[in-house]
Amino acid sequence: MFEDNVDARQAVKVYKALGEPTRLKIAMLLTEEQNLCCSAIKDKLESVAGSTLSHHLKLLTDCGLLELRKDGTYIFYRVNREVAQKYAPFLLV
Repeated sequence: MFEDNVDARQAVKVYKALGEPTRLKIAMLLTEEQNLCCSAIKDKLESVAGSTLSHHLKLLTDCGLLELRKDGTYIFYRVNREVAQKYAPFLLV
């Protein structure tokens, strides 16, 4: 299943990130609506503080599941479909 030890380490990071309910909700939201900024994600989740949301987004980005694009002072997030297909295909259904 895993080509090498690097794949195994990335899989562990992805699964740990998705093991937290809020991060799973964020990933699922971003599979439905690509390119959302932090404030748009916060508005859709409603019950997450801004600093907590930033922490969750950083963990999801660090594991490779999310990609970001900067536009001025805004950062837009989207799911890295290649990583999602490999480690969490259920997100893309």
